[in-house]
Amino acid sequence: MRALIGLGNPGRRYQMTRHNAGFLFLDYLNGKFNIPFRPGKGDYYFSEVQSGQQAVVLVKPTTYVNNSGLAVRQVMENFSIPQEDLLIIYDDFHLPFGTLRFRAKGSDAGHNGIKSVIYELESEQFSRLKIGTGGAFNDAVDFVLSDFSEEEKEQLGNLFKTALLGVESWIEYGIDRAMNLYNRNLDSTETN
Repeated sequence: MRALIGLGNPGRRYQMTRHNAGFLFLDYLNGKFNIPFRPGKGDYYFSEVQSGQQAVVLVKPTTYVNNSGLAVRQVMENFSIPQEDLLIIYDDFHLPFGTLRFRAKGSDAGHNGIKSVIYELESEQFSRLKIGTGGAFNDAVDFVLSDFSEEEKEQLGNLFKTALLGVESWIEYGIDRAMNLYNRNLDSTETN
């Protein structure tokens, strides 16, 4: 079983904010499978789907972004998922809006959700998908907690469509192939 864990903040107040890019992507996936999220045995909601021959659990932590590692650890324990079968999906305001970046490992780069995951797992060795949400801003905290613009909302569908292809590649072939094929910007969403 693989786990796709989208980071975000629960509640209507944060629903369309940049910091919820991970949640929004999982909602997009869930719309394809039409299987509702339900409470897990811990601080998260989950949905189980099938991708080809692979069982996949979609996870939305309820811990708020800064404590996401708690839910990640609970999911690993409850579903017996090894670290190499995790993909953490989250926003990155350092990347221009519309950019996708798969990574096999790395530091938190200032993202408190990833900092929490690294702390709980005691490792930086886990796959991740960064969804670029960047643009012009004065205050980073205000920016990540602001809603996507109307124009950006219209583009999320195309961005998530490409991200889904990348995630399917990660599920089937691993992180290296996903990085090679799908680390790109929104304006180059053609498939290979």
